[in-house]
Amino acid sequence: MRTGIHPDYRTVVFHDTSSDTYFAVGSTMRTDRTIEWEGREMPYVAIEISSASHPYYTGKQKEFSKEGSTARFQQRFGRFLTPKSA
Repeated sequence: MRTGIHPDYRTVVFHDTSSDTYFAVGSTMRTDRTIEWEGREMPYVAIEISSASHPYYTGKQKEFSKEGSTARFQQRFGRFLTPKSA
């Protein structure tokens, strides 16, 4: 490997601010902030969303109707499309 061309890979502490969860992961992300983590001074990055707070991973995602877009359209606008009886 050539020296000086690869990013600095190290353990970084990420803080999910929406769920107040901390986790340490190997990363090349650059940051000037540090935090005391398990007795060591480590790089720190605050993020807004992670698997701890994302609706897909927590099971709190919106459930859409399973009947399909055509059925939803007919339910909403079908009365306008049917011919009026005399």
